[in-house]
Amino acid sequence: MEIERKFTIKQLPDDLESYPSHHIEQGYLCDSPVVRVRKEDDEYYLTYKGSGLMAREEVNLILNKEAYEHLRNKVDGKIISKRRYLIPLLHPAVREGLPKPPEDYCLTIELDVFDPPFAPLVMAEVEFGSKEAAEAFMPPEWFDEEVTYLREYHNSYMALNR
Repeated sequence: MEIERKFTIKQLPDDLESYPSHHIEQGYLCDSPVVRVRKEDDEYYLTYKGSGLMAREEVNLILNKEAYEHLRNKVDGKIISKRRYLIPLLHPAVREGLPKPPEDYCLTIELDVFDPPFAPLVMAEVEFGSKEAAEAFMPPEWFDEEVTYLREYHNSYMALNR
C-alpha cells in the first residue's frame, strides 16, 4: 500500500545538492489501472498502481534493462524524466527531544525536479505508514500548495494528458 501526500513548493532548499538523489525516467502503458515502467539510475521496474489518490495499492516488479527498453518503446504519451532528491524530515517531537514520538518520526521528502517538457515543475512527495499519519502531517514552511487530490499533478496524468 502506498500512502503519500504531494505538494508544490515555494522554493528549492539552498543545500539541495548535498542530499542523495536519483535520476528517474518513466512512462505509462496504461492509466486505469496505472501500469508504469521506470528506470531509476541503473535499476528497472514495472509498477502496478491501484485506484486512489492518497492511498492505493502499489506492486513493483524488477525488470532487466532489455525488458525495460522493450516496454519503454510501447508507452503512451510522454516520457517523464526527473531528478529525485531524498531529504530527511524529522518529526517536530524528535527535534524538540520529546519522548515517544509518533510512528512516522523520520520521514523522507522525495523532491522531484522535472526535466523538459515538464520543467520548471518541482513537487515534493512524502510517504507514510498509515492514513492517520498522513492526515496528521504538518508540512514544512517551504512547501506550498497541497496537490494530493488534484489528478493533474499525478505523473500518469501528466504523461498521458499534458
